[in-house]
Parts: sequence; structure tokens; C-alpha cells
Amino acid sequence: MHFVDPLVGHMARHILIMNLAAPALVLLAPALRHPSFGRALPAATLVQLALLWGWHAPAALSAAMHSPALHLAMELSLLLAAIGFWAGVFAPGRRAIGEVALSLLATSKLFCLLGILLVFAPRPLYSPMPGHGAAGTVADALAGQHLAGLLMLIACPVSYIGAAIGLAWRWLGERERIEGRAARPVVDGGAGG
Repeated sequence: MHFVDPLVGHMARHILIMNLAAPALVLLAPALRHPSFGRALPAATLVQLALLWGWHAPAALSAAMHSPALHLAMELSLLLAAIGFWAGVFAPGRRAIGEVALSLLATSKLFCLLGILLVFAPRPLYSPMPGHGAAGTVADALAGQHLAGLLMLIACPVSYIGAAIGLAWRWLGERERIEGRAARPVVDGGAGG
């Protein structure tokens, strides 16, 4: 197996694009933290999952790995979908924490499921990719596929579950502040009668 298997490099790039670059862009760009993105979270979740699974179907991934234009389209569409998803997750305003948690949970589970399929598949799911070379064996391709899946399984809880924990922590802090204000007695500043 080469130093970096093409599938491992591919998955590492997608993890960086979808789980690091996209949320960082949303957190750093105030225009991407608009309440309207929160209303679009269910649709953004479905789009992101459809693109993730669609692009990682064996025929689609093989075509993208052999065509620079298609590969660029895959990378850009996954980045834009991830930005839409994370913009919905981090959107300000009063929304039910359950909706955000459900979107993070669904994305996390289906992201991890793809990783599990790659880790436990008994044979390579993808045709040889550019970079495998003529000496690449089925064992090399399978080892690369298993490692790519393992990367997904590591990134899954770090990003999606980590975001859910962070948002729940923030939500609980806001609830505590609201309840603290409501529990304070109102001080009458006027002169009594």
C-alpha cells in the first residue's frame, strides 16, 4: 500500500471539508449565522446526507475520481451542503434544541454508517482509484478502504456529537440565565405610600 491510499486521502479531505472547514466558515462569517438558516435545517440535513451517500456510491465515486471536473463538482457540492447544514445548526434565535439535536444525530448516524460499511466490508467496494498504480492489490485496496472508514468513525463523534454537546451546554446556560432572571425578586424603586 502507498504511503497515503487514494481513498484514505479522499475521505480525509471530505472530513476536513465537511466537518472542519464548513463549521469554521460558518462560525467566522456573521452572514452565515442568520436565523433563516435555522428554518432551513431539516432541508439542509437531507441535502447533505443525500450528497454524502450519493457521491460515495461506488459508480459515482469512481467516476469522480477519474474526472477532475466531476471531482471538483463533488468537492464543491459537499462543501456547500456542509456550509448550509452547519449554518442551520449554528443559526441564532429561539428554536427547539430537539430539532438541532435530531439533525446532528441523523447526520452523525448516517455518516458513521458509511464508515462502518467501509470498515467491515469483506471486499473493496470501489474500483481502483488513480494513485493505486498497477502494483496495487486487492489487499491494499481493502486495507485503504478500512482505514478510510475508520477515519470516518473517528471524525463522526468528534464533530457531530461534539457540536451537539457544545450546543446543549450553551442551551442549558441560556436556560439557567433565563430562570435566574425570573427567580430574582423585583425591587420596587418607588417611594412607598
